[in-house]
Amino acid sequence: MTPDEKTEFDRRRRSKNLVLGGILLFFVMLFYAITIVRMG
Repeated sequence: MTPDEKTEFDRRRRSKNLVLGGILLFFVMLFYAITIVRMG
């Protein structure tokens, strides 16, 4: 693997991880909001 390929691979992995983290955060906020609404 050349250094350019490694850089591209790392960039793709980082962007995929950010997307997955954003989705996870969205679901955490959604469940929190549902819980608050149901308690209230």
